[in-house]
Amino acid sequence: MWSDFKAFIAKGNVMDLAVAVIIGGAFSSIVKSLTDEIIMPLVGAIFGGTDFSNNFILLSTPEGYDGAMDDYLALKEAGAAMIGYGSFATAVINFLILAFIIFLMVRYLKKIMAEFDKKEEAPPAPQGPTEIDLLKEIRDELQKK
Repeated sequence: MWSDFKAFIAKGNVMDLAVAVIIGGAFSSIVKSLTDEIIMPLVGAIFGGTDFSNNFILLSTPEGYDGAMDDYLALKEAGAAMIGYGSFATAVINFLILAFIIFLMVRYLKKIMAEFDKKEEAPPAPQGPTEIDLLKEIRDELQKK
C-alpha cells in the first residue's frame, strides 16, 4: 500500500496540482489585496462611501452592547446579527477578478500550446507516384525487354 501511495504522489499530475494550489493561494491573496486596497475604495468613493466593505444591515444587537452602531468590526466581534453586503460584494469582486485572470492565463496557454502543436506536425509527404505505379512501370519495362 505504501508503494502504491508513493507511486501515486510521484505522478506528475499530482505534483502539478499541488504546485498549482499553492501558487493559487498566494495569487489569491494578491487579488484580495488589489480588491480591498484599490478597487473597493474606488467603488466606495463612486457610490458615496469611502469603505465599501463596512456596508451592512444591522438586524439586532447583542444585550449589553454599548459601542458604535456603525462600526462593522466591533458589531461583528460582539456577535450582532447583521447582513454584511459590502463584504459579500468585495468577495464577489475578488472572485470575478481572479476568475478573469485565470481565464486570460488559460487562454494564453492554449494559444501557446496550439502554436507548439503546429510546429510538431510533420509536413505532408510529397505527392508522387505510388508504389503500385512504380511497380507497374518496372513490369512494363521488363516486358519490353
